Amino acid sequence: MTRWRPLPDALPREARHLVEQLRALKDRTGLSLAELARRTAYSKSSWQRYLSGAKQPPRGAVQALCRVAGAEQARVLALWDLADRTWPHGVAAGSAEPAADAPPAGAEYRRWRAAALVSFAVIVVLLAGLLWVLPVGSG
Repeated sequence: MTRWRPLPDALPREARHLVEQLRALKDRTGLSLAELARRTAYSKSSWQRYLSGAKQPPRGAVQALCRVAGAEQARVLALWDLADRTWPHGVAAGSAEPAADAPPAGAEYRRWRAAALVSFAVIVVLLAGLLWVLPVGSG
C-alpha cells in the first residue's frame, strides 16, 4: 500500500473524498503509477497530480481507474460529479498558477484551421492530378 502525502488543505471536502477513493482504488490494483499509466490513456505525471489533489482528474481517468481496479463506476462517478461542482477550476489546488494540462486558448480553432488547410491542399493536388491525366478533347 502506498504512503500518501496529506491532501492540500484548500481542497474542498467533496474533492478530498473523491481523491481518497481514487487512492484506495489505485492501492487495490497493486500497480505502480508507471504501470497504471501503461494501462490507461493518462501519463504517470498526470496520475501523480490527480492522486495528490493538485489537479482534478478528468471523468475518463476515473472511469479508466475503475476499469483497471474492477470497481463499480457508478458510485465513483457520482463522487466525481459532486467534486466537479466544488473543485477549484482552472487553478491547481493551493496554487495561483494555471493548470499545466489546460490547452492554450484557441487551440481547438488552430487544430480545425490546420485540418481545413490540409484538406484543401489534398483536394487541390487531386484536382491537379485529375486534370493532368484526363485527355484533352480534340475539336
